[in-house]
Amino acid sequence: MAAESVSRAFAARYEAEFGLSIPEWRVMAVLGEGEPLSTQAVIARTEMDRVKVSRAVIRLADKRLVTRMQHPEDQRAQVLRLAPRGQVLYRRIVPRAHALQAELADALTEAEISALGEILEKLHHRASRLLGEDTAREEGR
Repeated sequence: MAAESVSRAFAARYEAEFGLSIPEWRVMAVLGEGEPLSTQAVIARTEMDRVKVSRAVIRLADKRLVTRMQHPEDQRAQVLRLAPRGQVLYRRIVPRAHALQAELADALTEAEISALGEILEKLHHRASRLLGEDTAREEGR
């Protein structure tokens, strides 16, 4: 419930200010890290399902925020990157995303933030294992 509330808070701001859905922003955030990525890499990094990523990429390309090129080694795949217009928007959004994150974090002490991070990481790794996905770290800390 908390994750859904936080997601709705971000969604309301991104939709109102920038016309972006949460899946669109998540794709932009991953691509904003700099390097062009295959659609598969975006799916893996955002942990969203293929359909959500595909729809978000189509909408972002229609808005001229993302460019799509054919993957040089796989004719069925695409390489994605932020278009110049997407880079400008990304640079506008990041400070606001950090501000909203800080605003939410104000509800917690430093110790609670640290504990929450560790707890969420453990839950993420356990859920990945339950789904049969490989985890990079051992859980059980």
